[in-house]
Amino acid sequence: MKLHQLHAALTVAEKGSLRAAARELGMSQPALTHNIGELERELGAALFERRSHGMTPTPVGELFLRRAKVIASESRRAREEVAQFLGSDHGEVVVCLSIVAHLVLLPTALPLFERRFPHVRLRVIEGSFPAVEARLRDGSVDFFIGPAPDENLSREFVLEQLFDNTRAVYARRGHPLAGARSLSELTEARWVTTGATDNAEAKFAEVFAQHGLPAPRVVAQAETMLSMLMMVMSSDALAISLRQYNEFPLTRSALQVIEVKEPLPAPRVVIIRRTALPLTPAAEYLADMFRRAAAAYARSVPG
Repeated sequence: MKLHQLHAALTVAEKGSLRAAARELGMSQPALTHNIGELERELGAALFERRSHGMTPTPVGELFLRRAKVIASESRRAREEVAQFLGSDHGEVVVCLSIVAHLVLLPTALPLFERRFPHVRLRVIEGSFPAVEARLRDGSVDFFIGPAPDENLSREFVLEQLFDNTRAVYARRGHPLAGARSLSELTEARWVTTGATDNAEAKFAEVFAQHGLPAPRVVAQAETMLSMLMMVMSSDALAISLRQYNEFPLTRSALQVIEVKEPLPAPRVVIIRRTALPLTPAAEYLADMFRRAAAAYARSVPG
């Protein structure tokens, strides 16, 4: 089993056809077919089903490709780690950041990283931990920074806290309820919630239930934070979201915080990576810059 054969199989799975994979790899289709055939003969199982519309992994193929992704990622990391240890600043770092990490950490961490590793390619994915968990597991993403997941992590991941967080109630500027000082004054309002997790609306209702208040009237559910913000900006609907939006110029100019007396805690912001997967020097340096940015941010927050 050779590394180029694994790469060939992964490319076929990604592109969905031999023709597209061959084009991506810069090789002929017969040569690619030969590589896949050799791999299948060595494994004693078919990895793909040949269909009129392309190539689909078989159940065995799905199992194999999951392992192949880890091997390919580790091979890339090994080459980059050696090169960076010897003084090269080439390679790639792939990270997943939540909205809060984008807003308050990336502006500080990115310039520091670019000065130290100007030729390393940085890929930034926006998302939550559940959305990127599989990619962290197979090594195609180096680490995640964002709200801690609700469920306990398995031992294959290590979690490090960066800072605690809170939420705030947001409304468009000039909202008629802007002077409210308690959630009890907002129970008749129209609300927008997020659909980022399956139980987001239930979690939202819990905030009111904890203070003996009825469940609020949810009139819309947004699948992204951008959608939720736009709904609040352009209507009388309210939303509970991270306090960092009030610190970001682009959103602060269109939104205002309704200063309610009730505490609105948010999940702590953490960094998550695989336990048994050492980061390359470039990825470790970037993680350190995020830690530095988080420490500075935590010191700047009152109270």
